[in-house]
Amino acid sequence: MRVVITGASRGIGVGLAEGYAARGDSVIGTTRDGPHPLDVSNPERHAAFARSLEGQPVDLLICNAGVYLDKGARLEDGYPAAQWAESFAVNVTGVFLSIQTLLPNLRAAHGRIAIISSQMASTEHAPGGSYIYRASKAAVLNIGRNLASDLKADGIAVGIYHPGWVQTDMGGSAAAITVAESVRGLMARFDALDPGRTGVFETWDGRPHPY
Repeated sequence: MRVVITGASRGIGVGLAEGYAARGDSVIGTTRDGPHPLDVSNPERHAAFARSLEGQPVDLLICNAGVYLDKGARLEDGYPAAQWAESFAVNVTGVFLSIQTLLPNLRAAHGRIAIISSQMASTEHAPGGSYIYRASKAAVLNIGRNLASDLKADGIAVGIYHPGWVQTDMGGSAAAITVAESVRGLMARFDALDPGRTGVFETWDGRPHPY
């Protein structure tokens, strides 16, 4: 199986890359600089990356690259416009472009798409704060649900996932679960993803997540 993982330089991305490699799968992990360079906010980089994979079926695309720039921001004086623009360029546009440019590869394999969103995408759970991150993750949840409808006829399944509150640079050392725990759960979720389950929004440990 050929697996492409965006944002594979650290945290969950590294963990997933290592997990699939250990299983014997062919893994292509993108980073901003490295053997498979990809800045997901840059359309030209997407085009170059797609050319490097031309003719190669992709069985699983994991859209993991993301930023959380407004962590701890104050409503009174935080959330500058540039932060909104950068966050959406990576967390929303970057996911869409990753999928769009690899559609021929995914169609060739009747592949699967896993989008790493967050429980902070939920409109039912809205405790306040982190407005930019929450909005971007809600937007990518919406994109994933709509892509699930559009790609179902191609046999491509799309799932959207909350990876858990994970002990990474983004999640912090006080987070509830380790990278290894998150990765084990996510890999099980991705293995279970098929056209009959397309459009799911689930937690890393298999629970349906409220929208």
